[in-house]
This record gives sequence, C-alpha cells and structure tokens, in this order.
Amino acid sequence: MKIPHAQHAFVAILVTLFASAALASGDHAGGHAHGDESSAIGKPGKAAQVTRTVHVDMTDNMRFTPASMDVKQGETIRFKVKNSGRVKHEFVLGTEQELKAHYQAMLKYPEMAHEDPQMITLAGGEQGEVIWQFTKAGKVDFACLQPGHYDAGMKGAVTVARSGAKAGSARPGAAADGQAEHSH
Repeated sequence: MKIPHAQHAFVAILVTLFASAALASGDHAGGHAHGDESSAIGKPGKAAQVTRTVHVDMTDNMRFTPASMDVKQGETIRFKVKNSGRVKHEFVLGTEQELKAHYQAMLKYPEMAHEDPQMITLAGGEQGEVIWQFTKAGKVDFACLQPGHYDAGMKGAVTVARSGAKAGSARPGAAADGQAEHSH
C-alpha cells in the first residue's frame, strides 16, 4: 500500500511525539526495550538464557491460547507463536497503554510495517518466536493489533511474580521446569 506524502508526515509527527514523551518520562526506548535497556515490560531475551518455552496459538476466532500465563521476575521465555488461522495476526507484548496507542495507529495505517523484539506478525499458517526477559514484577499485556482484532478480544496477560516468589505452573502453557515445552 502506498501512503500519500501527507500521511508520511503525520506518521513522522506521531513517532516524534511518542519518542518525546518517552524521553520526558525517562524511557529512552520509546516504550519498548532495545538492546540491554529494560522497559516497563522487560527487555529482549537472549536464546542462551531461555529458561522456558511457552507455545502460543493465535486463531481466527480472535483468541490466544493460552490467554494468560505466569512467569517469574528475571525469567527469559521463548514464546513459540503459531498462527493457526488464515488471516494475519500479531503477538505483541506491552503495557495496556502502549498496546492501545499502537492499536490506534494500526487502525489508521493498517499496512504499517514494524519489527520490534517484543512482537511478531505472522500470516495464516506461519510460526515464529519472541524471546523476552521479564525484568519487573507485575502484569505485562499481549495482544494482536491488527485492525479489529484487539476490539474483538484478542488479548491476554502475563503475570510476573516477584523474584523469589513461585510462578503458578498449573496454567496452560506454563512449564514446571526450565526445559519443558507444551504444545497447543
């Protein structure tokens, strides 16, 4: 899709505003973690430090399986993400505020291409992975930000237990030990 010049300018202004707000708040990664910098949701993980693999399935009924999971602070998770549907879906980690802002941009520019370490976009039948380290306790949201999907309920949450606390391993997709994998 070709975006008219005026829309390019608008996108550039939006990016500048988001970056300015992020810098003002002390988040130099623009709301997302890059390199070794840690954001509110953590930072990109290293494959050698993966402690657990969680399989995530995305479907055309606008749902993730599992839709919730528990991890421990400091844990590095390999999300093996599969799009079992026929339409394009995304798995994007972020705060609720970040996801809602990104979703609004996607509604205006549905063909907007972006690649960040906390996300993956997959066509129907494709699979891929996101490796993420959860550095802070609390809640990290995830969603599909393709137009209409977020509003249809295609979202979920990761509960990050404080370091030293036990993460619940009984939920679907949560492995009891660092090497186990679950398929969905």
